[in-house]
Amino acid sequence: MRIFVRLSALLAFFAVAPAFAQGTSAQRAACEADANRVCDAYIPDAVAIERCLRANAGSISAACRGELGLASATPASGGKRRKH
Repeated sequence: MRIFVRLSALLAFFAVAPAFAQGTSAQRAACEADANRVCDAYIPDAVAIERCLRANAGSISAACRGELGLASATPASGGKRRKH
């Protein structure tokens, strides 16, 4: 009986896991255009898209960076500072 309960729990977890990989509706709304523009080679793999967006944080919108928790990332243009 214990094996049946464990197996059922494991199957339930894997049935729900793909839903988590899709991101929240706010993340999709904020990042869909960036994903299509910057990470189109990774579509439809949601995990790979998120990795791509994080790796290209300087090239994505501020809204998407904020949804991914990367709000402090500097944009691609003007990201370097000069020493005086």
